[in-house]
Amino acid sequence: MTLLGDGADVRVGEERLARAELFARAGAVAARVAGARVVAVHAEASASTVVAVVGGLLAGVPVVPVPPDSGPDERAHILGDSGAELLLGRGAALPGDGPERLPVDGLGHGDVASGEPPPDATALILYTSGTTGAPKGVLLSRRAVAAGLDALAEAWEWTAGDVVVHGLPLFHVHGLVLGVLGALRAGSPLVHTVRPRPEAYARAAREHGGSLYFGVPTVWSRVGQDASAAAGLRGARLLVSGSAPLPAPVFERLAARTGHRPVERYGMTETLITVSARAAGERVPGHVGTPLPGVRTRLAAEDGTPVPADGETPGELQLRAPTLFDGYLGRPDATAAAFTADGWFRTGDIAAVRPDGVHRIVGRASTDLIKSGGYRIGAGEVEDALLAHPAVREAAVVGTPHPDLGEQVTAFVVADGVTPAALTDFVAARLSAHKRPRTVLLRETLPRNAMGKVVKSRLV
Repeated sequence: MTLLGDGADVRVGEERLARAELFARAGAVAARVAGARVVAVHAEASASTVVAVVGGLLAGVPVVPVPPDSGPDERAHILGDSGAELLLGRGAALPGDGPERLPVDGLGHGDVASGEPPPDATALILYTSGTTGAPKGVLLSRRAVAAGLDALAEAWEWTAGDVVVHGLPLFHVHGLVLGVLGALRAGSPLVHTVRPRPEAYARAAREHGGSLYFGVPTVWSRVGQDASAAAGLRGARLLVSGSAPLPAPVFERLAARTGHRPVERYGMTETLITVSARAAGERVPGHVGTPLPGVRTRLAAEDGTPVPADGETPGELQLRAPTLFDGYLGRPDATAAAFTADGWFRTGDIAAVRPDGVHRIVGRASTDLIKSGGYRIGAGEVEDALLAHPAVREAAVVGTPHPDLGEQVTAFVVADGVTPAALTDFVAARLSAHKRPRTVLLRETLPRNAMGKVVKSRLV
């Protein structure tokens, strides 16, 4: 199975690699790492990272991207747990600890081997965020990655004629699998802006003809607030948002200023992208579209009984897909717990599905489904209501203990010149009374991870 396709030019910041140069350098990496059990890559935003990852894939060796800003304990866990025998990357950036270091910028060129690893071989070991314990290694096969990218190419009408632009981290599904491997497989030129700044996205449109843009909600929020950058994206073909829910007010602002209604999609490290709006289809704020080809979904209540697809009733999203992972590395217990008795993957996310199959993600079962006074309240709906207030810049809603209700709706808000009481009244005027925040706490900032998601466990 040819995972990487025909490829095209890759730019990372000021570095440019023509396709022939990329594969020649990656060929030298492949020759050096051939036979290794696992290799890690210091996944900074650089051309060397792309060369290292492609080299590992060409050699058929599982690749473990390591966040460049990971602390010593996290890095030691990822390297030790994965069993990585080599740490690849740009020589000047490689940390001094861990396994043997291999600077890929000094290996020169090599030929690409003619053989192709089997489809079920592990391509990537991506580590989870570790919000419920030590990060777990997610085993993704070459078959799963190829199936996921081909499904997205169909859904987004993604071809070699596109120019992909993003500035996302190269150690997650979004930035690495979609943003790098997707471009290589489709044959699209890639422009990586190093950081996802609005002006950099607009410059890529102006200088490189960017057509297919990837971003997380924080990126699109900033683009929507920058009139000049937003205007610069009017010539794009698609703006795609993922990795976290896109607030409806951000969707509408972005659409008004760029002329594009963004494409929203849903996925996880364990599943890759499974649900998405289509390039030629309906795009509704707060909705992530319909299942991709080969993907089946269902909703289940807490007791396992089916939840109707009525667009309103929430349930745990469960799925089957050709993009599913092959388990957690060395964790058969955790792997077994991730599936139902009849073989469906339990995402841990709460969703509602319309009769026409369009999905809306309510949030994580552990943090975004609030059970208050017998009601089930989705945190995202309350967050969208708060973000509709002109003074509110950021909002995160969680359930906190309440002696009578069980849980109460508590909001953490970044805002200017507005009182907590005014925000509570604002929400109460738009949503049912039981959904209004009983407590609103004003903050200077909200804690976020590398992908722009609010880390709600650090709020309470």
